[in-house]
Amino acid sequence: MTLNVYLSGEIHTDWRERILEGAKGLDLRFNSPVTDHGASDDCGVAILGAEEDKFWHDHKGAKINAIRTRKGIEDADVVVVRFGEKYKQWNAAFDAGYASALGKSLIVLQPPEHDHALKEVNAAALAVAREPEQVVAILRYVLEGTLEG
Repeated sequence: MTLNVYLSGEIHTDWRERILEGAKGLDLRFNSPVTDHGASDDCGVAILGAEEDKFWHDHKGAKINAIRTRKGIEDADVVVVRFGEKYKQWNAAFDAGYASALGKSLIVLQPPEHDHALKEVNAAALAVAREPEQVVAILRYVLEGTLEG
């Protein structure tokens, strides 16, 4: 069985790389949003033209990014959403809600200090992990039924 896994959430740490490294050899296909912060923020105006108002600048980019995000989440068997320590990722919360509404298997990856703020998101998740390696262990267990790699 191959699992399609969408990796959503913060882009400021190496959590995606840690999952990809740990998952080598597992029958997984990964997808994610554009993780180049500048490209993600500016894609709308770079493609469709400049905006004087920052709201419309961001609006254009969010809509273009949503094309990739929607497709990635819709095609996923498992959606992993990472909430980082430093930034509030409202887009990650939206992705978690979208995945949940579609009935996707949701794994949330977050530090303990976010437990209260994310209680509704966590209630929709099938697992709440603290470290990327725990996500890998979940994926390994789901695919192979083993607890060790």
